Amino acid sequence: MKVILANPRGFCAGVNMAIEVVEQALKIKGPPIYVFHQIVHNRHVVEGFEARGVIFVNSIDEVPEGQVVVYSAHGIAPEIRQQAGSRQLLEVDATCPLVTKVHLEVLRFSRDRYTVIFIGHKNHDEAIGTVGEAPEDIVVVESVEDVANLQVPDASKVAYVTQTTLSVAEAAGMITALKLKFPLIVGPKKGDICYATTNRQSAVRELSQEADVVIVIGSKNSSNSKRLVETARSLGRPAYLIDDQTELDDAWLAGKQTVLVTAGASAPKHLVDELVDRLRRDYDAQIETRTLVDEKMLFELPRSMKNLAQTT
Repeated sequence: MKVILANPRGFCAGVNMAIEVVEQALKIKGPPIYVFHQIVHNRHVVEGFEARGVIFVNSIDEVPEGQVVVYSAHGIAPEIRQQAGSRQLLEVDATCPLVTKVHLEVLRFSRDRYTVIFIGHKNHDEAIGTVGEAPEDIVVVESVEDVANLQVPDASKVAYVTQTTLSVAEAAGMITALKLKFPLIVGPKKGDICYATTNRQSAVRELSQEADVVIVIGSKNSSNSKRLVETARSLGRPAYLIDDQTELDDAWLAGKQTVLVTAGASAPKHLVDELVDRLRRDYDAQIETRTLVDEKMLFELPRSMKNLAQTT
């Protein structure tokens, strides 16, 4: 068997930064550290932190007054900050800067009295946080059909933004539909889908042409990981999403000569290594790493992290 190991894969700059925030918070304050929502959408990352005294909550009311609360990489609504302030919590914001960019776009469009169309998945943490910036002025669309049914107060004052982890092709289809329906629509100066999402989908799009099957390491609630599976399947390749090598079904590999392995932006490197080790052991697989883009982006720790250090 030949295994093509896609690069880039795994952690992006935003995930690295968010995980480092929790690591540093643990080092500075010690457990318990509270995190609003999962810090990133990966079961192994979450369970690893839970074992070290991190408590993940879905309501600010679950955080005792005066304790540390870290906001996840997916961003939050202003209402959550207000609730945290009323409880005198020590806030550390691990929101990915590329998500913050979308929040600022929504605020700008709303201030200029546009109806804002958010292209994304309405129940995703990122969508909930973004919509919360201007709930009276924003509408979520999840499909071209949603666009067709869309009604707005003023067709001359419409803007759009997108979730950072969408399928590039799917988002492009909805943007095209929006431009046909609202010829005067405006959008961000630079696309909202993040570099890591785009790069990983591009790698799958190119490399899956050489593969008989595609295996994606990532959790079921990871939007960008699911998009990698969808990208491969859209090209006619069987593709599967697994949290780790224990979920690999040998039946998927029966008769397959070439396997493409990649990982979502929130999947730790060791999970990919363990899958590759199993393929070597069980299938005598030969591994070939194929690099399409060298990612060099890094995000500094947020200022709120430095403020936390000063409270000790």
